[in-house]
Amino acid sequence: MWSSEQLDLDAYLGHLGHEGERAPTLTTLRALQRAHVLTLRWDTLDSFLYRDVRLDLPSVQDKLLRRGRGGYCYEHTVLFAAALEKLGFRFTAVSGRVQLGADSTSPRPATHAMLIVDLDGTRWLVDIGFGASPLEPIELVDGARSDAGPWPYLLRRQVITHGSPGWAVLQRGEGKEGPDGWAVRQVFTETPQYPIDYTLGNHFVATHDRSPFVIRPYIQRLTTERHDTLDTLLWTTERPGQDPVTETIRPHEAPKLLADVFAIHLDPTEADLLVTRLTELTAASHPTT
Repeated sequence: MWSSEQLDLDAYLGHLGHEGERAPTLTTLRALQRAHVLTLRWDTLDSFLYRDVRLDLPSVQDKLLRRGRGGYCYEHTVLFAAALEKLGFRFTAVSGRVQLGADSTSPRPATHAMLIVDLDGTRWLVDIGFGASPLEPIELVDGARSDAGPWPYLLRRQVITHGSPGWAVLQRGEGKEGPDGWAVRQVFTETPQYPIDYTLGNHFVATHDRSPFVIRPYIQRLTTERHDTLDTLLWTTERPGQDPVTETIRPHEAPKLLADVFAIHLDPTEADLLVTRLTELTAASHPTT
């Protein structure tokens, strides 16, 4: 179903630096999730520059592995799903609604891709496409936590959007919903999704005039010690237990910052296009009078 016959598994695992076992076990799943999140990059540049993001596996492999570019949740998830399928894992794809900055009375579209992996009667949430993603699977039980990375995550079984039963992923922070000290990051149900469903969601995210990924670029990189984001021209670095550090860059500085901080290397044509689009975006935001 997930085109695993088209996956170069050796190239994928080699890119991750995975030299461990390839059996469909929890040990393998943990190792792959951690390596994927920390190795592969996250960006929305194709939707911002071209309004075109391809989800066929050859295109995703070429972009994320050979060219060393980043992608967003749909690209990461279809690549990871193909790898799991080829390794013999059993899993279900699902879609979530990102809730940060929103609430359950004003739902956003279900455009975040995730997987639920079945292992020996236990189910695990695998979320490798958020950018600042958990570094390990989270057991699909109420109250399960992930503390493997620089920031913890909490999973709750609860009523979600418009009274539907489902799951909420929470992160540390203050929000309208969630227990004290926790904010709802995304909500989801266990309704199975298929590649065609992701194709439809991806089309909205990559092309719609109101998609946040179309109107400005957003880039992320997570390490075990920090989380860097570039939102248009605002570069933010967060470290556990410290206040965020922000800096506004200029359009012509973006390609070098992407290379130096985010390990995303654009070819000269693409770098020039990014600078041009950022310059236009800045001018539109600050028109002369």
